[in-house]
Amino acid sequence: MRILLSNDDGIYAPGIRALRKELQKLGEVVVVAPATEQSAAGHSVTLLNPLLVTEVYEDDGQTFLGWAVEGRPADCMKLALLELLPEPPDLVVSGLNAGSNAGINVLYSGTVAAAVEAAFYHYTAIAVSLEYTKNARLDWPTAADHARKVIETILSHQPAKGSLFNVNIPPLERGPVKGVKVMPQNVSVYEEKFDRRVNPRGRTYFWTSPDFRCITPHPDTDVTALADGYITVTPLQFDLTNHQVIQHMQTWAWGEG
Repeated sequence: MRILLSNDDGIYAPGIRALRKELQKLGEVVVVAPATEQSAAGHSVTLLNPLLVTEVYEDDGQTFLGWAVEGRPADCMKLALLELLPEPPDLVVSGLNAGSNAGINVLYSGTVAAAVEAAFYHYTAIAVSLEYTKNARLDWPTAADHARKVIETILSHQPAKGSLFNVNIPPLERGPVKGVKVMPQNVSVYEEKFDRRVNPRGRTYFWTSPDFRCITPHPDTDVTALADGYITVTPLQFDLTNHQVIQHMQTWAWGEG
């Protein structure tokens, strides 16, 4: 099996290294990831600057790891699938991200965007993230082991080409994982704050608060199951059409044509 691995934390992040090691148990793994951290880049792509690409090797200087791209996660996926890989992958994985991508975080996540981009091109794609608590020492090897087992289960059911899945692993420092739940995406509002300050020249500026929390999540969703200590798996789609509303709107008298 040929596996393409990407992320939004950057090619040198510990999460992608740990996940690569686990995925090598399933097949050949090639990494195409951002050269620097691109968290919350969403599905943005680079249009006005060249995409510089550098070959990256393991510490031994001999073992080829993949390519570092000076661009966004979606850029990485486009280049990997259209230019860099000599053969198409059998599976695309994005992660292992530092921080959960549950609820509406899916819309901001560069990790999920890389997987979505692969699904555009009809590849089975899986985004994987690890939630953590502040100041915790992250257990990447254990999280990567959980991720591989979930990925193996998904593949054992032979998902259709273009299938897209979002996997979130709960904070391991809170105790053992309770199990796996397939859950819908939470879409209730998140609490956001900005720290307002004034610089020495008298200009106002803002720092985005890291406390981006869902205070009142909908029950039985990825956010609630993750908080209860379960790994969550959510099948996603990128068709944003509201099909119920479109049927109603097609009956309107538009007064044109």
